[in-house]
Amino acid sequence: MSVLWITDERFLDHDTGRSHPERPARLGAVIEGVRRAGLGDALVPTEPRMATDAELLAVHHPSVLDGVRRVAQAGGGRLDPDTVLAAESETAARLAAGAGLAAIGGLEAGTANAAFCAVRPPGHHATPTRSMGFCLYNNAAVCAAALADRGERVLVVDYDAHHGNGTQDAFWEDDRVMYVSWHQYPFYPGTGALSERGAGGGLGATVNLPMPTGATGDVYRRGWDDAVLPAVEAFAPDWLVLSAGFDAHRADPLTSLGLSAGDFADLTEAIIAVVPPGRCVAFLEGGYDLDALGDGAAAAVATLAGVSYRPEPATGGGPGAEVVAAAQLLP
Repeated sequence: MSVLWITDERFLDHDTGRSHPERPARLGAVIEGVRRAGLGDALVPTEPRMATDAELLAVHHPSVLDGVRRVAQAGGGRLDPDTVLAAESETAARLAAGAGLAAIGGLEAGTANAAFCAVRPPGHHATPTRSMGFCLYNNAAVCAAALADRGERVLVVDYDAHHGNGTQDAFWEDDRVMYVSWHQYPFYPGTGALSERGAGGGLGATVNLPMPTGATGDVYRRGWDDAVLPAVEAFAPDWLVLSAGFDAHRADPLTSLGLSAGDFADLTEAIIAVVPPGRCVAFLEGGYDLDALGDGAAAAVATLAGVSYRPEPATGGGPGAEVVAAAQLLP
């Protein structure tokens, strides 16, 4: 099996400053981690492309594009206390949002079985009306919207430690897209309660598993098998978009969950089984301990390539069983 490996040196030009957690060294850590995994010919290097205004506007209000452009053209600055731009950040953000669109084309051409977009800035906090939480444009949502607009049923799964409020908002009333998230709760950005299920035609197409501090991989897997998979099978997705954040790792400095690189391999393996080969696009989201990020990303990419690479064993014995039990009772 092979994986489209989509990245670009211009992602390093998104300079957030010396002390910012979402820093260029993150991308280097991912690249080095994947190198250590020895995937070699399984990776098919592929260039991203710039997302157009029309493609971004399928998810975002024009004010979001205008805000990013204005700050970048002024030489950089802050959109909010967490979200920093350099002059080159608009280019990086458009490439990040366009990476998934390039992946769709490559997968449909039969070039590989899956795609991993090693991009910066991340995207899942960017809402239809606001850039926030280190995110300028919502990369996963732009990809999912492009697929849904041509008639595909799209499953978006997000195992970043922070809830993907932007992705949830983008498809809150949309029955073409199912959104599933594990995340630390209560935690930034404050959304993602078990009761958040979508609205209108999208009611029931949002599934949140809000995990307590210290939750381990066995609880994540139980949540998928017992609470999520039946709903996913009923939804019958054609494509999978994976928001692959690695800040649920127990070493991450910003979070308090208990996962390991082995857990990311196990989760990824279970999730990708719900769509046929050639229909999975994964995006790098969070992860702020560089060693943990490199190991977690390598484990996930290897799994996409059909290779078992687990630099750490899976974890177990942590809290969260009550969340899984409660999720099973939801209609």
